[in-house]
Amino acid sequence: MSFCPSRAKIQYCVKLGKSAKETLKILQKAYGKEAMSRSRCFVWHSRFKMGRTSLDDDGRTGRPSTSTTPENVQEIEQIVREDRRLTIKEIAYMVNMSFGTVQAILTSNLNLHRVAAKFVPRLLTAEQKQQRIKVCDDLRQQAQDDPTFMSRIVTGEEIWVYDYNTETKQQSPRLKKARQVKSATKSMLVVFFDIHGVLHHEFIPHSQTVNAEIYCNILRHLRESIRQKRPKLWRHGNWVLHHDNTSAHRGLETQDLFANTNTIIIPHPPYSPDLAPCDFFLFPKMKFKLKCYHCKTVEEIQNASQLVLDTFKQQDFQRAFQTWQERWQRCVAAQGDYFDGDGGQI
Repeated sequence: MSFCPSRAKIQYCVKLGKSAKETLKILQKAYGKEAMSRSRCFVWHSRFKMGRTSLDDDGRTGRPSTSTTPENVQEIEQIVREDRRLTIKEIAYMVNMSFGTVQAILTSNLNLHRVAAKFVPRLLTAEQKQQRIKVCDDLRQQAQDDPTFMSRIVTGEEIWVYDYNTETKQQSPRLKKARQVKSATKSMLVVFFDIHGVLHHEFIPHSQTVNAEIYCNILRHLRESIRQKRPKLWRHGNWVLHHDNTSAHRGLETQDLFANTNTIIIPHPPYSPDLAPCDFFLFPKMKFKLKCYHCKTVEEIQNASQLVLDTFKQQDFQRAFQTWQERWQRCVAAQGDYFDGDGGQI
């Protein structure tokens, strides 16, 4: 289908002050499965936000751009802000720039690097470091004072699962040329687990994104899963929830649900995927295992994800929670900075 009508709607949404995620939801509601992909929507939203007026494609010479213009820097910044799990290859494809140019913009212009598979600021502010120290200190103290604390934590997050996943550094030999092409076939997975294993997971319908309303429904499903799978924890009513700071998790409707159900939330410092079990444990391991599957449909992606989740054993989750406690200690020892072994070149 021609995407000019979609681009016009994106341009209109930008004029109304809609975010890229809000704009994507509008497109998906209007066009369903024929809607523009999330990545292209974000690219055009960024372009219109920077003042572009034309709805037409730029002429392509066949060679990616190598220019680090202010416009290119701003466009990439907007894309990363919307999805910090994108790889350099994916961003380069989205904006038609070379890998080296995107890498230079991310590291030199935007001062970003990867921690636990997410782009984060290369240099944290003093306030951000102090917040990381405080959260880790508080959680360490709770774990020391209460032997049941770790067993009462339920943690979870969302992730896009594609019909392939970009190679991890362990999987990709340095001398081999990248040979994968990104597919639009994908499904968003939400997973919650505790020290014993997966408690609840579900896939978000294609035409939806995770906003506060949808997240509240997911949380209600999670509560029912806890009631059925962890009856003792449910009877005591002392389980606590850990998740990151996305807007859906902080929304007013979500906060009302927490208040009405007396749900206690464990604090999570901003820009800290190294302190989130989903980011440093579950999702990287899922990504690795999904390499063995070749999926062509959303249903196949979801079935493969289910099979991969079933491969994790209780001791895997126990080790992850032990590692989580060790990371609190390492964060404090590093004075709130990202600690050795978790970051890396991108």
